[in-house]
Amino acid sequence: MPAVPAASAAASAPPRPNVVVAVLALAGITVSLMQTMVIPLVPQLPTLLHAAPADASWAITATLLAGAIATPMVGRLGDMYGKRRMLLLSLVMLVVGSAIGGLSDSLPPMIVARALQGLSAGVIPLGISIMRDELPAERLGTAIAMMSASLGIGGALGLPAAALLADRTDWHSLFWTAAGLGAVVTVLVLALVPESSVRSGGQFDILGAIGLSIGLFCLLLAISKGADWGWGSGTTDGLFAAAVAVLVVWGWWQLRARQPLVDLRTTVRRQVLLTNLASMVFGFALFAQSLVLPQILQLPAQTGYGLGQSLLTVGLVLAPSGLVMMATAPLSAAISRNRGPKVTLMLGAVVVAAGYGLGIVMMSHVWQLLVVGAVIGAGIGLAYGAMPGLIMAAVPVAETAAANSLNTLMRSIGTAVSSAVAGVILAQLTTSFGAFEVPSQNGFRLILAIGSGAALVALAIAAFLPNRARPVEDVVAAHQLETDPVG
Repeated sequence: MPAVPAASAAASAPPRPNVVVAVLALAGITVSLMQTMVIPLVPQLPTLLHAAPADASWAITATLLAGAIATPMVGRLGDMYGKRRMLLLSLVMLVVGSAIGGLSDSLPPMIVARALQGLSAGVIPLGISIMRDELPAERLGTAIAMMSASLGIGGALGLPAAALLADRTDWHSLFWTAAGLGAVVTVLVLALVPESSVRSGGQFDILGAIGLSIGLFCLLLAISKGADWGWGSGTTDGLFAAAVAVLVVWGWWQLRARQPLVDLRTTVRRQVLLTNLASMVFGFALFAQSLVLPQILQLPAQTGYGLGQSLLTVGLVLAPSGLVMMATAPLSAAISRNRGPKVTLMLGAVVVAAGYGLGIVMMSHVWQLLVVGAVIGAGIGLAYGAMPGLIMAAVPVAETAAANSLNTLMRSIGTAVSSAVAGVILAQLTTSFGAFEVPSQNGFRLILAIGSGAALVALAIAAFLPNRARPVEDVVAAHQLETDPVG
């Protein structure tokens, strides 16, 4: 469907690239901060919310489910009605959810708060799509790499900040800080980010949205709660079966709908399909380090392999990983521009695999884990910088937000699977420490080995990408020349 211009955007002043990139990257970092800010509270949530541990975990699960369901929908709505408009709506959900969390002292309002925060997960794919529409082609590669890396940057920097706040102030301050940051970013987007003139129009596929929501809800709920309910239990198996049945019917409907929520014919194009598969595997690999490194750092030194560090130290050890992601964003763009995004993605996979390999043999000192995290962060920065470009170079310009949102969803599914697999391994491979059972060193090493293997699987998938996959800058430059041959 041809793109139609938005009249309000046509009358706006030309965007200032540096300002647009800075504001959108800050929005991405703010959302990723929200996702990690409750990590210091996880052991205390049952006490803080007066709930059983299994029930308190819904404060984490709600964010995962809401984010996964909302991301593809806001992407499609952004393509139809305006990406900036949906970006602002997502940020408002973050602010409202954070404020409710700041007022919560029991589980029900906290679940509502975390679900509303999860609805902001579409900010990063929306921001990437705005960049494609508004930035000059020569600035696009670096900007997209920076925006894509903001997910890791915010996560790495948020942990030490959240640990410091949780240690020295009331825990509600974490949510009020998130609300304040969200409000600031919302004002900045209103003032400095233009609305994209590229829109697809059409009608929203309500049946497709309902079907995808039900399918994803069943799938991710089974993955995230399977360990609590039992992987062979009737509830878990029933949810998996329902997910398969609903998603098959949903796919049938998407292929027949005149204006589907997700254009599956575009999705199965070789470049798009393989990039999404690689994204899911990278999502798995990225989360593995978040599960292993903090536990090794915090376990008592008396175990023989724990390092006995505080949560604040954990955050400081992991923070350089986010800084390295930021530093590698321009490098990712340069490699993609000179050698192609396929090469960048494959190089990122090799670096991540090497980082996890180092972790298997380097876990006896704090500085070793810092190096391991930084190497993995470098690989993730390279790969995440290439993925959106591969997607956008292969889809119509009016479908970029929906396509990027689906790519983000694939990462989320990979992350959920990683959490479930690691949970099973750490629950099975334990060692006695006093009256308690704690994860064994071999369990941690196995997860690191799986993370390395996952990165190698992503490498194999990327090897089948088209050899002539063009950098997104070239695609956008060609499109700009077609639409404005004089300029």
